[in-house]
Amino acid sequence: MSRNIPIADNVTVIPALSPTEIKERKYKQIRVAAYCRVSTDHEEQQNSYQVQIAYYTDLINSNPEWTLAGIFADEGISGTQTKNRTQFNKMIRKCKQKKIDLVLCKSISRFARNTIDCLEYIRELKLLGIGVMFEKENINTMTMNSEFIISLYGSFAQAESESISKNVTWGVEKSFKEGKVKYSLDKMLGFRSGEDGKPIIVEEEAETVRYIYKLYLDGLSLKRIARRLREECIKKWNGTTGPMSIKWTEKS
Repeated sequence: MSRNIPIADNVTVIPALSPTEIKERKYKQIRVAAYCRVSTDHEEQQNSYQVQIAYYTDLINSNPEWTLAGIFADEGISGTQTKNRTQFNKMIRKCKQKKIDLVLCKSISRFARNTIDCLEYIRELKLLGIGVMFEKENINTMTMNSEFIISLYGSFAQAESESISKNVTWGVEKSFKEGKVKYSLDKMLGFRSGEDGKPIIVEEEAETVRYIYKLYLDGLSLKRIARRLREECIKKWNGTTGPMSIKWTEKS
């Protein structure tokens, strides 16, 4: 026997959920995306790039509480600047469109090697209710009470990236001083690569190089030199002949 219980004016009655609504809420899957990045286009890094995509696709699909919201991967791009990372920016746009609930990333250094960018994006996503899980550091940004650890790891990653860049520059400068220079001679007029990797003069083409310098010293502009070479049907590095096929320009 039902009884009519009076309800106070300041009480709001919340209707009970239907069985269908309860089921939908219980089994609502978290839309999970993953971000992958490798810094160079070397073969071993390309393999790592493909491995990361396969790993996260399998990881997300194997969790019954998750549904795949996308794998976003930038290949051969530095992490110090986010503006050049097409897939990263695409992922952020989808987050703002509320199409992603959680982002997985291998490490903070994969997410960003610029501490300021890293923190700004983490804060922005957190305000949208979207967390970022960093596997290597075992960090979920939604459960953190402080940004100190993120700042610390981000600073380490940024310092590492800058150190690598300086080491590469130092290595190139050292090679130059020791006379070890990498030449790109495939399309260079007058030179070819010798057996020892050093340039050797191709005398037939060298005559053209000397001629070009002579014309320049005689006061001809680059445009006029190119026109003279075309008119005289002088061959380029690829051996093309005939006035229609020879396209000497001032940039040749």
